[in-house]
Amino acid sequence: MRRVWIGTPSWLAECAAVLYIGVIAAVARLSGHAYVLFPELAALGHDVLKRPAGAWARAPLMLVITPLLTAVIGTLLARHLPYGLLAVLLDVGFAVLAIALLKSPIAPAISAGLLPLVLGVRSWWYPPSLLIGTGLLAGIAALRTRFAPAPAAAPSREDRVDDEVESAPGQLAWLPLLVLFLVAAVSLSQFTGWRLVLFPPLVVIGFEAFAHAEVCPWAPRPLALLLACGLTAAAGLASVALLGAGPLGAMCSLLAGVIVLRVLDLHVPPALAVGLLPFVMPHPSARYVAAVLLGTGLQTGMFLLWRRFAPRVLARAR
Repeated sequence: MRRVWIGTPSWLAECAAVLYIGVIAAVARLSGHAYVLFPELAALGHDVLKRPAGAWARAPLMLVITPLLTAVIGTLLARHLPYGLLAVLLDVGFAVLAIALLKSPIAPAISAGLLPLVLGVRSWWYPPSLLIGTGLLAGIAALRTRFAPAPAAAPSREDRVDDEVESAPGQLAWLPLLVLFLVAAVSLSQFTGWRLVLFPPLVVIGFEAFAHAEVCPWAPRPLALLLACGLTAAAGLASVALLGAGPLGAMCSLLAGVIVLRVLDLHVPPALAVGLLPFVMPHPSARYVAAVLLGTGLQTGMFLLWRRFAPRVLARAR
């Protein structure tokens, strides 16, 4: 079992992440701004609290700035362009460019930019609403770095892999495949009428996988990723239906997601965000789970093809 903080077992850090989401959900309910509960806060909170020396926790400033920038652009595009391939390519393209220029490890910022397009969010309250959750996480990370002693033990192999997957990519040979995936996903979403085939956390998963195909931890187990996303989507939908879109429902959804990833022995933080999406959807239904399975299946299939040919492509790029 991994250890985090000072002698704190990882399950306690995960409980802290569940409590953190409960606090954010309470603020969202009291303020009347649902998007304070930005779904990727599940991924960010879980990783920052569980891995205080991880790539996301070591970048508190980027944790605030990157999602804010992409959310502003996403809202601007949602207000002036209809949902479609052009809007999605511009949105994701700007997010990837921002991550590259800032050398930011915060890949969930891609989801922050895509969410307004997928869910039709046009309110300018959306970008600043993210600052509540990301600001709190950044404060926790900064304070812990300042006052908590650095761990004496060297990082484990798993932590080194997680850090590499979460880091900004060093080359762009994978970018055409990401574009091809977006074209396929948008086409499929328009054919089915389900925008959430391209659910925002899926692009984060794809970005991390395509950019780090050689070390991606779930690459040998693609069916486990499909199962994880499907189960977390179902858990989020059930939590909203049974408990409402308040703190208790959000906490139960994240707790279910944590259990799913533990049982599957999988570290894919964006999968946790899948369970929180129903909390900001206008009318969540069972079609959401079907859309998640369809989109994840498409992305997984394309990744397996990329992984097969990636070594040769990357060798030529170098």
